[in-house]
Parts: sequence; C-alpha cells; structure tokens
Amino acid sequence: MTPAIDARWSLRKTLLALLLALTVALWAGSAAIVYVEAEQESHELFDHSLSETANLLLSLVENELREHGYIKLPVQVHPNPDRYLMFQVFDAQGRLMYRNAGAPAATLATAPPDGFSWATLQGQRWRVYALRDRDRTLRLVVAEPNTHREDISTRFFYKVLAFGSVLVALAAAAIWWSVHRVFRVLQASADEVAARTPNDLAEVKLDGIPSEAFPLMKAINRLFGRVGHAIEHEQRFTADAAHELRTPLAAIKTNLQVLQRARNEGERAEFIGALGVSVDRATRLVDQLLTLAKLDPDGGAAPALRPGDIAALLREDASAWQAAGAARGHEVTFEIAPAPCLLEPDSLRMLVRNLVDNALRYTPAPGMIAIACGQEHGHAFLRVTDGGPGIPEAQREKVFERFVRLAGSHQPGSGLGLSIVRRIADLHGAGIHLSGGFAPAGLSVSVVFLSDFTGTQSCPST
Repeated sequence: MTPAIDARWSLRKTLLALLLALTVALWAGSAAIVYVEAEQESHELFDHSLSETANLLLSLVENELREHGYIKLPVQVHPNPDRYLMFQVFDAQGRLMYRNAGAPAATLATAPPDGFSWATLQGQRWRVYALRDRDRTLRLVVAEPNTHREDISTRFFYKVLAFGSVLVALAAAAIWWSVHRVFRVLQASADEVAARTPNDLAEVKLDGIPSEAFPLMKAINRLFGRVGHAIEHEQRFTADAAHELRTPLAAIKTNLQVLQRARNEGERAEFIGALGVSVDRATRLVDQLLTLAKLDPDGGAAPALRPGDIAALLREDASAWQAAGAARGHEVTFEIAPAPCLLEPDSLRMLVRNLVDNALRYTPAPGMIAIACGQEHGHAFLRVTDGGPGIPEAQREKVFERFVRLAGSHQPGSGLGLSIVRRIADLHGAGIHLSGGFAPAGLSVSVVFLSDFTGTQSCPST
C-alpha cells in the first residue's frame, strides 16, 4: 500500500525561497538598470570623444592648408598602426584629400547631414561622425569600430555579474543564517515538547521566542495548564468516587452475608429491605457521579440556554414535590411569580430536584419547606427554604465541594448534591447565596440568574 504523501508545507523553506527570489529579483533589476544606464553613458562618452577627435583633426588639416596651400592629388595616406580610428578629408567638390591607412577611398558617411551615424564596413558596424569647417570648404569623416564599445560593455557586464553573484551568495548565506536562527528557537521548543512524557505538562520555556510565535507558545502553555488541571481533577474525582462507593458496596456485601445467615422469613425480609436501601444509595451515588461528570467543564459542551420561565418549571413539578413532602410528613408550599431568564430546562429541573431533596431529607418531620421564584432587583431568582439544622456561616462555601458532608450529619448522602447545584448554576451564569431558613436554624438557598434574554451578564443590585 502506497504511503500517504505528507502535504504539509515548510515555513522555513518558503521563507528562504521567497527571500532568495526577492533578493535575486531586486539584484537582477538593479543590475539591468545599472547596465543600461552605464552603456548609455559609455556611448555618450565615446561619441563625445569621437567628436573631439574629429574637431582636432579638422583643425590640423585647416592649419596645414594655411601653411602649405591646397594639396593636390594623389591622396595623402597617413599611417594607422593601431587600425582603430579611420578618417577621411574631402574638399568642397567631394574629392578625397586625406585618409589614414585602412580608410576606404569611398566616403564613410554617405548621408547628406553631418553628425553621428552608423555604417557597416567589412561586415562590422562602425560609429561615424562627419563635420565641415566654418567656410564649408572641407568635410571630415571619422569612424570608430563598434567592437571596442562592445568589448567594454561585455567586460562591464561580466564584472557586474561576478560582483552580483558574490552579493547574492552573501545575501543567501545571511538569509539562511537569519531564518535558521529564528526557527532554531521554535525547533528547540518543539524538541522540548516531543521529549516529554505524557504526565509532564510543565510550561514550555518562552525565553527567546519571537513576538510572532509568542501567542502560539502562550496558548500551548495555557492548554497544558488546562489539560493538567483536567487530569488532576479527574484523578481526584476518581479517587473520591472510589472512596465513596466503598461504603454502599460494603453495606451491600454485609447485607448479603447477613441474608445468607437469616434464620426465618422475617429476618430475610428485613435484610432484603436493608439490601434494597444500600442498592438505592449506591444507585443514587452513581447517578450523581455521572451527572457531575456530564456537567464538568471538561466533560463536554455546555447546555444551550434559551429564554424560559422558572415559574413554568415549578408549576409542572409542584404536585410531585408536595406528594414527596407529604410522604415524609412535611408541608411543601409554593410562592410562584414570573421569573423569565435564559435557562436549560432539564439541567434546571435537576438543580431544583437536588435542592428540594436535600430540604426533604434534612428537615425533621413534621417540617416546613418553601419553594419560591420571581424577580428581585431586576433579576430572576429561585429559592428553597427548609427547617433543617442549617449550615454554619463559616462552612457555607465549603459545602459546595465534592463529597463534603458536615460533621454530625446523620442523613445518608454522598456530598454531591450542592456540587451539582453549583455547577448547574455556573452553566446558567447564576450566583448562589446561602442564608438562614425557618427557625430555629434551617437553610435558605437562593439562586439568582444574572443573564437576560440576550445572554449578556450583569451584576445584581443588592
């Protein structure tokens, strides 16, 4: 089977390629501009030199004519050892008077206007300059081969190419070193993370990290912190759950052993009833553990809140709570007023169920339990008040921790009910306040919903 092709791209190689391409492009463009400008300047200098040479030769010819008079034919041929420049001098009738060796007998400049022009002689291009004297009795033509200019331009081109190649090589080395130095820090961080064990969630060192990569590394450290917190929370939760499950499981085992030794049907029925109570307790504990795990911040997505009214939920369950209270010898009263807020019905019912169940279990019979909802200071609230033993003010915050039960409590329970209430309240953006209930002690739990229908948060005015 053909392995899948890795489609990931390399930021380092991309940066190197882009920077090198940009460097080469800038150098090539600059070199082309310099070469064109230099070649133009070179042609202008050569043309200027050629025109000065022509003026000098014409002056010499005029001086010789003033001293010796008109030169009769045959044409005077002057030596030209370098075979570089060629010149011709014609009289007013166009007759050749002077030329140097290598210059042809025919005129080099056939065009009527004087000045610069190009001519092809013996398969080569020549730069030609023609001028006349003041009296227009003499016409001088001087020519220079273009090969000399081409040789100089070629040498200049190769020098620019060689110099530019050195610069590009140096720039490439500097770019590679700079990019490698920047990515070396990131690679060191990657190697540090790769070398860690699954339980090593310490923060990655941020020394020397460039500012562009700093947010990413900070986000990785925050992720490590959240994962570490989740693992620690999960380990603590598992340990606490195992500890709490030992009691009902031990009770179940004890009841089974006693049931096996029952001497008659009456004892057997009694032990079966005790066994059922232990099973119910274990079942309730497992249900609460699953509920708490589901509501945990790392257990999944938070429930979606939508506009609703707490009063509608209480009216639906009012008769059931009154029946449950009557079965325990309690009177359950309701004070229901409109309490619109953003809520999730199922989880909010769970919150009410835990509060009312705690009130029913901890209130001595006969007792009073009051359930109310409405609006105070512009915020919806839910309140459950009982006549139980209450919670000392110093311990009211601690009871929201998992598996925490107050000393002296003789009612069966897991210590998870108020933890579930706190988590559901947090998911609804609500605050919880504990205060005294019915005399002589009692407990009143108020849940104040701070979010409006748009989902914005505000602080209650108390």
